[in-house]
Amino acid sequence: MLAVFGILSFIPAHRAVAQRESVSFPVTQQDETTRSMALGGRSPALLSSDASALFSNAALLSTAMHRTVSISYLNHLAGINSGSVAYATTLDSLTTAAIGIRYLSFGSIERTDELGNRNGSFSAADFDLAMSLSRKIITGLRAGASIHFLRSSLDDESASALTIDGGLVYEISRKALSFGLVVQQVGITMSSIGRSDSKPPIDVRVGMSKRLAHIPLLMSISFFRLNELGEAPDHLSAFGQVMYHTILGSEFQFSRNFQVRIGYNFRRHDELSLKSRLDFSGVSTGFGLRISNIGIDYGFSSWSSIGGLHRFTVRTRL
Repeated sequence: MLAVFGILSFIPAHRAVAQRESVSFPVTQQDETTRSMALGGRSPALLSSDASALFSNAALLSTAMHRTVSISYLNHLAGINSGSVAYATTLDSLTTAAIGIRYLSFGSIERTDELGNRNGSFSAADFDLAMSLSRKIITGLRAGASIHFLRSSLDDESASALTIDGGLVYEISRKALSFGLVVQQVGITMSSIGRSDSKPPIDVRVGMSKRLAHIPLLMSISFFRLNELGEAPDHLSAFGQVMYHTILGSEFQFSRNFQVRIGYNFRRHDELSLKSRLDFSGVSTGFGLRISNIGIDYGFSSWSSIGGLHRFTVRTRL
């Protein structure tokens, strides 16, 4: 979709090609939560108290999230910004429901004719309305599903799609261990922009998280876009081909009220790094802070010499 070119213009041309493969409905490519952003992103197994986890894996919703609300904002590059609002509540002792809205705005874009003459401006944006249900199946196992209405607008044109997600989370609480699986963006396109086929990119992910027994450290590993295995760039080694779908994260849980996070996304590093010097693209960090009944999360994701993205979340119980 042309709207995403505002981001791609900051990426070296030889790396931008990989990004163009999945530019339809780019709001679905954003890190789902501030915590997941700080941990490298895209984990279906990170147990959470954040209602916006519905965008990662609906099975992460639990009865502990009753009447919780989460508001998030991301300061992107070149005036681009995004955010989300999510609310979760329990329906009974086994079932949790949630609703969430997230957006990606590309701001005002200058309009020019074929000769480069300025002719006003136009806007471009993405929108995702999601509704989710999660239910406990047996002890330790939860299943969840979400339905999404996606819409992209570019000037006076628009695209829309209806998709579903389905996921599982299995928790072994005595070992502080959890596993997650999710299949996302399976659905139909109702309308497209121009002649392009605005088809949401399907994403199959699995993940695992483990809190160490004698150190206050949570480790996570996730594998994403598993439906695209074998499609990594040719310049990568066999190890790089695997890492291209891998995200690593660590969360130092100093207390219930304070955590420090760091993550690494190899694919992001490969696509954004300049490779002419020490480059921290793909590295992310952040923290979680709880004050009384309010949780605050901050995440930073490095985009090489371009700078980086800052995201904030405020969570509370109503």
